[in-house]
Amino acid sequence: MRPRPLAALVVSRRGRALALLLVPLACMSGLAPANAQNQGQAPPSAPLAPDDLPDIGIDWPDLSKPETPLPPAPQPPASEPAQPAPVEPGPISPPMPPPMPPVADDLGEAPPPMEDDGGQAVLATIDPTQPLRYSYRLEGLGDAADDTLLSRFDTLSALRAGQRERANIAQIRRRGQTDVTLLDDLLRARGYYDSRTRLDFRAAGQPNDVTAILAANPGDAYKIGTLDIDGLSGDGSGMADIRALFTVKPGDRADTDAINGATAALRGGMLERGYPFSEVSDPVLVVQHEQHSATLNMTVTTGGYRRIGKIVVNNDAPFDAKHVGVISRFSQGDPYRQADITDLNRALVATGLVSQVSITPQPGANDETVDLDIKLGKAPVHTIAGEVGYGTGEGLRVEASWQHRNFFPPEGALTVRGVLGQQEQSATTTVRWGNFGKRDRVLNLELSAANLDQPAYKAKIAGISASLERQTNLIFQKDWTWSLGAELKVSDERDLYGSSLVPRRRTYGIFALPSSLNYDGSDDLLDPRKGFRLGGRISPELSWQGNAFGYVRAQIDGSYYLQANKRVTIAGRMRLGTIVGASSDRIAPTRRYYAGGGGSVRGYGYQAIGPRDANNDPVGGRSLGELSIEARFRFGSADQFGIVPFVDAGTISTDPWPSIKEMRVGAGLGFRYYSNFGPIRIDIGTPLNPQPGDSRIGVYVSLGQAF
Repeated sequence: MRPRPLAALVVSRRGRALALLLVPLACMSGLAPANAQNQGQAPPSAPLAPDDLPDIGIDWPDLSKPETPLPPAPQPPASEPAQPAPVEPGPISPPMPPPMPPVADDLGEAPPPMEDDGGQAVLATIDPTQPLRYSYRLEGLGDAADDTLLSRFDTLSALRAGQRERANIAQIRRRGQTDVTLLDDLLRARGYYDSRTRLDFRAAGQPNDVTAILAANPGDAYKIGTLDIDGLSGDGSGMADIRALFTVKPGDRADTDAINGATAALRGGMLERGYPFSEVSDPVLVVQHEQHSATLNMTVTTGGYRRIGKIVVNNDAPFDAKHVGVISRFSQGDPYRQADITDLNRALVATGLVSQVSITPQPGANDETVDLDIKLGKAPVHTIAGEVGYGTGEGLRVEASWQHRNFFPPEGALTVRGVLGQQEQSATTTVRWGNFGKRDRVLNLELSAANLDQPAYKAKIAGISASLERQTNLIFQKDWTWSLGAELKVSDERDLYGSSLVPRRRTYGIFALPSSLNYDGSDDLLDPRKGFRLGGRISPELSWQGNAFGYVRAQIDGSYYLQANKRVTIAGRMRLGTIVGASSDRIAPTRRYYAGGGGSVRGYGYQAIGPRDANNDPVGGRSLGELSIEARFRFGSADQFGIVPFVDAGTISTDPWPSIKEMRVGAGLGFRYYSNFGPIRIDIGTPLNPQPGDSRIGVYVSLGQAF
């Protein structure tokens, strides 16, 4: 079945019949060495001619009788009036053509088809049963041969579709005749309504090879002579701006793509400019052959300029109209914009509390307002999740969580999380209010307790924290995010420091005011391929351990992603951190900087890099420096697998600034499986300049890229 035309033309019955008759007759002339003139009915036992058989991909046998010519097309009454047909609206997809029939109207006849010599000399030498290899080419297109036309022809060409298999000459001719019609349709859709194409054949230079030539004569492009848009004749700059949305002007080529694009722009533009009830009719194009021009008519009903009125939400929605107003980026009285409605739809889905959203504009209390009738379907609110990970130096780690996403309406999510690992056992309860007082703003409250048994220290910690932040997510990846917080922690920590091997236990009270600012210029949260990220964090802290003292923790992170080609991404990362105001010995072990492990320097154990005590355990430090570079290669039928060679480096120092002299370097190879929810990562690394006691191999398994 042929695609529906993207544009239609006014054609009289008489003109259409004449044009339709000329096309098959032109295609028949010269396509066979000789055609019988028998006008009678062939007997049932008569063999069929190859040209009468369907092209089903097999070779038909040689036939002893010539084929019977097609009967003339029926002639409808010439007195019937022409029926206008509309231009189909909607976006234009380059691979799909807007085919046009051969046309004529009462103002002039369509030009006759070109004579088709059919390559008689070549055809006369070809055995009709002989399978042939063939090629094809287009000639004569000239300026009409733009990329869109050629792409559409290649997509739908019968000659191209069957080119890989041998075919007999009858099959090749049928495909060529189909492509003749296709090419003329494409040219007419581009405004070349006098287009005539003939099919010719040439020997290809090798036995049993033939070249099909589609010789086109597009003629002159028809122009828009008269443009009439009824309903946009009002005065004022607003109406003039709307008229300007329809970019087709008198004198432009009568191009179906341009007409469709201008119509879509007009419809969308009116919705963006405060006309939610606007209607734009399908354009009607009338062609005059004698003048080589066309008339374009359409009607617009504006429906009145509107501003946002009330928001009405169904009674069983997960939140009320007031909270919907908080989520929206518009206020009551703002002009209606369809982009705002689409944005609100996506934001409602992003809450995770609705399964479906319907937003319908309704007439408001007066002719100047529009109300929004919003229907929200509830989504399941409970989530149970689990995670299993392993890292050299960290050991096995199992995490489980339970969440109710609307425990404290609106959008107050309660999450209970537990971790059971070889070096960590913890429990955390978090309450998170999404869109807290403003779109994209989040309030977090957290209560936590943990028992940590790290090589560097042992600690029992209890704490409470709160933060207000602007977060990013997979649906709305934000450029800028920030956070402001406060936390109070009490910890009992044991470590070894200095030359003594005697463990010491100290109790700390810590009050901190952490804040951060981050910019994300990458193209993907979980699997970035281009762009960069830059972030900073600062935390003034007050510590009680015997007496009170203060210090400031600061950290800068940056990463850069370069897509070398479709399957290769080069990624780099840096991190710098410092603590000023107190010595390493006074700072609680859990507040110092550490390096090493899957999210730091691969090849080394977790927190294993840096100064060590007399027992060869890491003690952390006041400053941190890290660098990483890796190449991400993807392969597979859907690029679902990846190999990642990497080099990481890091250093920890007891001084305020990291020392390059103590830099530790690791290298290795990673493997990726790119699932629907993000890449699954397995990295295997080795230290290139290990410290005494470091393992020779490190293995890290996690979700998402390393950075």
